[in-house]
Amino acid sequence: MTDTVDRSTALPVTKQLSFLDRYLAVWIIVAMGIGLLLGRIIPGLDDALDAVKVGSVSLPIAIGLLLMMYPVLAKVRYTETARVTGDRKLLISSLVLNWIIGPALMFALAWLLLPDLPEYRTGLIIVGLARCIAMVLIWNDLSCGDREAAAVLVAINSVFQIVAFAALGWFYLQTLPGWLGLATTSAEFSIGAIAISVLVFLGIPLLAGYLTRTIGEKTKGRDWYENAFLPKIGPVALYGLLFTIVMLFALQGDAITSQPLDVVRIALPLLAYFILMFGGSFLLGHRLGLGYEKTATLAFTAAGNNFELAIAVAIGTFGVTSGQALAGVVGPLIEVPVLVGLVYVSLWAKRRFYPATTS
Repeated sequence: MTDTVDRSTALPVTKQLSFLDRYLAVWIIVAMGIGLLLGRIIPGLDDALDAVKVGSVSLPIAIGLLLMMYPVLAKVRYTETARVTGDRKLLISSLVLNWIIGPALMFALAWLLLPDLPEYRTGLIIVGLARCIAMVLIWNDLSCGDREAAAVLVAINSVFQIVAFAALGWFYLQTLPGWLGLATTSAEFSIGAIAISVLVFLGIPLLAGYLTRTIGEKTKGRDWYENAFLPKIGPVALYGLLFTIVMLFALQGDAITSQPLDVVRIALPLLAYFILMFGGSFLLGHRLGLGYEKTATLAFTAAGNNFELAIAVAIGTFGVTSGQALAGVVGPLIEVPVLVGLVYVSLWAKRRFYPATTS
């Protein structure tokens, strides 16, 4: 969120937001529409956008992701991350939600709602394994969550993604279905490609954000850095988000618009997943007494998914025209508007259950 207002005032939330923040849901819908339209009406645009890659992700999308993450990570007070690493309830809850509950829930929903569509089912299971390390920082910031906690949890997810993704893919696509008497799917994931994706899309903006804050505070002081510099770069995150959405949907616009009924089938388990993960995680944080900011961070880091990694893995493993790839593409189509809506739900819960909390 752009830091242009005093979030501790008594004004209604919508009055405290900047014009860009206040109508973010509208801008996102417009960006999705523009992307879909461009992908539909410009022949060969998807091939052109996908021609140059960073790791296994299209360069335009990579640029958008880096622009989106850098300002948010520049806001993090890295000297305060120690208080997060010492919060065992938060860390253990996040690990359980992200690496046990999340994948298991997506597996169950995929099999329950797509029993007759194995390619889409496999694609959704892959989405469930790719825990969020990018866009969640935007949702967390918009909901006034704990920035330092988000940075730590995202870093933990990144490490687990490199170490555990391939093993969990084998478990949920082959071992567990075999135990349950269900059809199995053979798939090999490149640990190297996953590591490169994490290093590029988290490592670069994290290093840039850390150096910016460290150098900025040493040369100009914290007051200048947080009250003069950050408000100037804050909007870049949302511009990067909108640019990423346009590029993503332009890249896959034809696939989405040419199979509308399939998109609806894929959307149902995704919608259930995001709502259940967010609601359950928020309730858990509230019951554990984590406070609003950490509870919001816990909920969004558990509910979000690393769609760029899921799409790259699906395309690299099964092909760009596969049903698995389409399922990955539909992920952000549903995730973006749903999690924007959950930002408003989170802010409502803040006013309802944490009236004394100020950001």
